[in-house]
Amino acid sequence: MPPVSKRTESLGTEHAFVVLAEVNRLIAEGKPVISFAIGQPDYVTPGNIIAAAKKAMDDGQTGYTASAGIPELREAVAAYLSRTRHLDISADSVTVAGGAKPFIMYTIAAVTDHGQGHEVLYPSPGFPIYESQITACGAVPVALPLLEREAFSFDLETLRELLSPRTRLLILNSPHNPTGRTLSRQELEAIAELLRPYPDLWIFSDEVYSQMVHDGEFASIASVPGMQERTVILDGASKSYAMTGWRLGYAANETLAPHFSTWITNTESCASSISQWAGVEALTGPQDDHRNMMESFSRRRNLILEGLNSLEGIDALRPGGAFYVWPNVSELCRMVGAANAEELRKRWLHEAGVAVLADQQFGTPNAGEGHFLRFSYATSEENIAAGLERLTGWIAKAKQ
Repeated sequence: MPPVSKRTESLGTEHAFVVLAEVNRLIAEGKPVISFAIGQPDYVTPGNIIAAAKKAMDDGQTGYTASAGIPELREAVAAYLSRTRHLDISADSVTVAGGAKPFIMYTIAAVTDHGQGHEVLYPSPGFPIYESQITACGAVPVALPLLEREAFSFDLETLRELLSPRTRLLILNSPHNPTGRTLSRQELEAIAELLRPYPDLWIFSDEVYSQMVHDGEFASIASVPGMQERTVILDGASKSYAMTGWRLGYAANETLAPHFSTWITNTESCASSISQWAGVEALTGPQDDHRNMMESFSRRRNLILEGLNSLEGIDALRPGGAFYVWPNVSELCRMVGAANAEELRKRWLHEAGVAVLADQQFGTPNAGEGHFLRFSYATSEENIAAGLERLTGWIAKAKQ
């Protein structure tokens, strides 16, 4: 059998989908599992968006579109980003793809060269596809630790030490997956100040959870003076409009937009025309369902945070956004004899019927930081209460 490439062998994965498959298998076997593992809204796409997609099909909008996206959606995205980021963004700066995830690869490929030692700084813990795509594109991954003692914010001195003339890209993610940390305007201004001496450095600002800020207001580094030109703003419909399966994401940067379009031509040709028309309705149509969904995540955040912090051996910081909480379970691991968070995760799944993700599924755990799990509270308040009740019983039994 001919071998596969080393690039393919080294490609990482998104463990949420691995655990999801495991959860579905257990459920199919008749074992009840309450899942906090997958970052997917538990809502159905709002009816007006579904109706817009049906209309697009009835109107014959079922063929290829321009690689950059239909003009109507690019204009709607530009208006949305301009309004929410307090910027002037033109439709020509916007590119549409089959989900937000492809833009990770498109951006790294657009600003780094294979084998040239170009470095990409990425948050750790963080979305695992960042590191995977950095390596696959032939750049050098440089982890930027997010530490509990810093409330999972960036340590500016560490960032200063890691920056060099080799740095071509800094990946930011706020609100952050997996910790739920949001970066304030003041923090972003301080980061921007460190980047100014590096004219060859781009910023990839992953803002797919921008509509899920529970405390304060969302801030984008692109709105800091001098940063818009070098920042790729990433957003999408999946999280905000319960459209994960529609695969619709968008990015904005005036210089890179035509290059992104070329990459799309070379890979996916274009995003689904039907999804694009649905996206127009999502951004320009009634927002009542969207607002109700966002408000529900804030309520759920409060419920799960209070519940986790009431459990022995668990300590969770208050997440400012997204729908994730990242509790420290080091003491609980010690109490029940679990070597690490991954062992605890497996025991919870098979002994308590509760599914979560472990810290090692978001990169190599930072030294001295203890053990963490990620809970997604994109599930009902009833499931949250039932899951916490199961964990309460499991902890009491495991201690014995």
